[in-house]
Amino acid sequence: MRLKNRIATTPAAGGGPTPAAGPIVGTRWRKLVRLYGPLDPRTYFAIAVIAFALMLAAWWIAAASHVTSELFLPSPADVWNRAVELARDGSLAHDTWASFRRITLGFLISTAFGLPIGVLIGTYRIAEAAIEPPVDFIRYMPAVAFVPLTIVWFGVGETQKYVIIFIGTFFQQVLLVMDNTKRVPREYVDIGYTLGMKDVGVLARIVVPSAAPAIWDTLRITLGWAWTWLVVAELVAAPDGLGHRILTAQRFFQTDTIFLGILIIGLLGLTMDQGMKIAGARLFRWEERGRS
Repeated sequence: MRLKNRIATTPAAGGGPTPAAGPIVGTRWRKLVRLYGPLDPRTYFAIAVIAFALMLAAWWIAAASHVTSELFLPSPADVWNRAVELARDGSLAHDTWASFRRITLGFLISTAFGLPIGVLIGTYRIAEAAIEPPVDFIRYMPAVAFVPLTIVWFGVGETQKYVIIFIGTFFQQVLLVMDNTKRVPREYVDIGYTLGMKDVGVLARIVVPSAAPAIWDTLRITLGWAWTWLVVAELVAAPDGLGHRILTAQRFFQTDTIFLGILIIGLLGLTMDQGMKIAGARLFRWEERGRS
């Protein structure tokens, strides 16, 4: 006991006592687990990697212990072998590119309409009265119910996929952007008018920049919804794509291919989401400083 006390209070090179390691570790841990506590990028990345490793280990253990038949739960090795097989003949790259192209263009089309309309109804009450109730009405209609109609109207080509993404994303996006715009403090707007700005100047220089970080987060959320509706469209009518690959595998009970398609969709979605997160942190540095 005396030896431990001497080590904990041994003078450092500067003359002061060296603190014990235990309290330092405890303090760091409390900082990590407290509400809104800071977390450096390296620690964040390490924790994320550990989480994915645990998920993979749980999957491997469940498959190795034969919790259910291999027909229903293929092992990670089976899925990997299937990925290598499809990659060699080029079908995996073709389907992945088809889905990525559709989601990118469809989401950009929805955003091109959703952003200005959302800002409009979030700032002008007359526009809100005219547009929000119809948009609110349509957004409760399930987009999957429009799939047969879009096939009748547009066929099974690329246009039909874009329409499904638009229906599933646009109406939610408009209302979220409207809410983001409404949260801009009125004091900022009043200051703009006091300085002699017109409506266009207030929107361009005050409202939109102030709401931009929240709008960017809205785009990240709605991007996930867009992926859901793209897969729905590809499951019903598509000559290629990851959704089409999953549907074809279902008919032949190829669960390893189904797992592969789901994992590829998850990886693409995660990559796009994290890309937007990194871009948002660089575009809106002032917002990140306020959160830290």
